[in-house]
Amino acid sequence: MSFTLATWNINSVRLRAPLVCRLLSEEAPDILCLQECKSPVDKIPVQDFTALGYTHMIARGQKGYNGVAILSKLPIEDIGDQDFAQLGHARHVAGRLENGTVIHNFYVPAGGDVPDREVNVKFGQKLDYLAEMRDWFHGDKPQKSILVGDLNIAPREDDVWSHKQLLKVVSHTPVEVNALGDVMDAGGWADVTRADIPDGQLYSWWSYRARDWDAADKGRRLDHVWASPDIAAAAHSSRILRPARGWEKPSDHAPVFATFDL
Repeated sequence: MSFTLATWNINSVRLRAPLVCRLLSEEAPDILCLQECKSPVDKIPVQDFTALGYTHMIARGQKGYNGVAILSKLPIEDIGDQDFAQLGHARHVAGRLENGTVIHNFYVPAGGDVPDREVNVKFGQKLDYLAEMRDWFHGDKPQKSILVGDLNIAPREDDVWSHKQLLKVVSHTPVEVNALGDVMDAGGWADVTRADIPDGQLYSWWSYRARDWDAADKGRRLDHVWASPDIAAAAHSSRILRPARGWEKPSDHAPVFATFDL
């Protein structure tokens, strides 16, 4: 069984439903994992996606914030969600394909603007969320599993436009990078994207604040595709669809793709 999976922080699935449909029509991944849907599940325009062949959806949502969804051409079973750090947020959902592959879709808290939990509650919540992810995967080792999503951390020096200038900026601080590394180590996860594209600057997010995001190219790789060690070698053909960042009324994130032969 071979399938292509994509992950995309869509920044409002209702507002950007036409972009989702464009991606599904032009790129046709078998599975699309969305984050920051900003919609109750019953308000997601699922009929638009069903019409394109994505007849399966599992999702968690809330009004105006957060939200995760998995759209699939392939049958997929809802196997639950986790509320790490007890935030009451829709930030995780998991599904299982018929061949037994588990897909985890995550939207890790962004963490606010100040990388100090003593003065910024949101940063503390982010670190607590990552710590509970680590503990969960340490206790329940993933097998035949894929983890995707907006993890809101750019871990490598070449995952940001300037390592030196972003060392004290939330998403690239050493404490966050170390926390994400602990999550990876706990589950034995492999970074599929960087296994396929090991060298060079690589981004999946560009701020709306830039007058010309493409020319400035001050990006960060916040969106990830990981695989458990037993299936990591089955992944290939990773890519980031940078042009999607330039579509009309875009998300500030670009979709990340990988193919698995399982």
